[in-house]
Amino acid sequence: MSDLIDDPSEGQNQPEFSVTEISGAIKRVIEGEFGHVRIKGEIGRVSRPRSGHIYLDLKDDKSVINGVIWKGVAARLATQPEEGMEVVATGRVTTFGGQSKYQLVIEDIKPAGMGALMAMLEKRKLLLQSEGLFAAERKQPLPFLPDVIGVVTSPSGAVIRDILHRLRERFPRKVLIWPVAVQGAKCAPEVVRAIEGFNAMTSGGALPRPDLIIVARGGGSIEDLWGFNEESVARAAAQSAIPLISAVGHETDTTLIDFTSDKRAPTPTAAAELAVPVRLDLLAHIDGQGGRMTRAMTNAVQVRDQRLRDLARALPRLETLLDGPRQRLDTWGDRLPAALIRSVQVHRVQLSERSGSLRPSVLRNRLEMDRRRVDIATRLAPGLARAIAAKREALGRRADRLNLAPLRADIARKSVALDGVSRRFSAAGLRQVNDWKSRIEAMDRLRETLGYKATLSRGYAVMRGDGAVVTDTKSAGKAAVLEVEFADGRLTLGATSNPKPTPAKSAKKPAKPDDPSSQGSLF
Repeated sequence: MSDLIDDPSEGQNQPEFSVTEISGAIKRVIEGEFGHVRIKGEIGRVSRPRSGHIYLDLKDDKSVINGVIWKGVAARLATQPEEGMEVVATGRVTTFGGQSKYQLVIEDIKPAGMGALMAMLEKRKLLLQSEGLFAAERKQPLPFLPDVIGVVTSPSGAVIRDILHRLRERFPRKVLIWPVAVQGAKCAPEVVRAIEGFNAMTSGGALPRPDLIIVARGGGSIEDLWGFNEESVARAAAQSAIPLISAVGHETDTTLIDFTSDKRAPTPTAAAELAVPVRLDLLAHIDGQGGRMTRAMTNAVQVRDQRLRDLARALPRLETLLDGPRQRLDTWGDRLPAALIRSVQVHRVQLSERSGSLRPSVLRNRLEMDRRRVDIATRLAPGLARAIAAKREALGRRADRLNLAPLRADIARKSVALDGVSRRFSAAGLRQVNDWKSRIEAMDRLRETLGYKATLSRGYAVMRGDGAVVTDTKSAGKAAVLEVEFADGRLTLGATSNPKPTPAKSAKKPAKPDDPSSQGSLF
């Protein structure tokens, strides 16, 4: 019996640990055992605080482990974690003694296979499509012959040589190359800076602003082309004010920038062909158009020359046109001397008749009469001066009696009286309008009270059978179609297998409350 009783002194010689010591011991054991691990799972919650660190959950169908990506590591990641993505995370397992939990410090994270990348790509594609960035109406037309072409690509690859060679063959143009990384973590930010940099250039600056941008890269795997699937690159291409051609990969490769760009080229060489026309074809077309214009002008001149000749044959000869005027000139020349002589004789007779009345005695009499008129006017001057002085004096006496002070006082009194009358008139008009408004509102309330529409709003209904009002069950039984009117509409019963409610028409004029045919039966 005594063997079954525990000895209270047993275990007292075991060492004692503080909380911090035991937490540190656990931390060393876990970090020593799981110093470097790779974990495959689905990303759950993702948190991005202002510190720049990333906190997330890795989970499968049974368990969840917390993960953290420090700020410096997060900036170098080629693939940013997103919720729902299946990834393979590489890092070390450690503990956080402050909350007695363990977590994975992630040093690298990659999508778990092609399926995860395609799922993430499809998710981004649906997001951008929902914002309208793929719409055809927002795409800009390409310039027919751009003066300057900006190319965003790697300066050391074969792509830029193919583009320059194709442009030189078709139509040489000025080319500005913005060197970027076409794969890896630096690809997306450098491509975004290149597109925004070309758009930020101004016309007439040190470097000419491109009229067209080509974003080009050769073929590769989906991981190599992933930089052009980043959301930032697709948005930069969509927001570009300069028309943009995407030429990423081969014909079968498709990236997000292909959907948001203004034109997609299957290859970089095809992008150069889309950018400029063929110079020799243009010259041949111009020569052909010039020949057509020359032939058209020659034919037009010949047709007009022939028409002019045809019209000229219908015109009379010049000698025939001048025969009549010459004959009339000769006739008038023969008659002119005799007409001049007769005109001189007539004017001489008229002069003699008029000079006969101009005798010296007549002139002296007229002069004497004018002198008498002048003398009379001279004698009238003193009388006129005296009359003017008398009128001026009378005017002065009357002006003295015109005082403005009484007039101003009278105007002020009448203005005060007018203001009082205006106020009384306004008050009376306002009272009358208010009285009319009150009477109208009372009559409207009475109309609502007497009308059957108000009764419908209290839960009653109007029933009509075959268009007539039904007031008893006998009439309802005989009707083939019953129509029930509620406050919010009408419901037809019997016409079809499924009754269809008809909403009430607000624009219909309400029936008069005293019309029994319009009210029907209420129930």
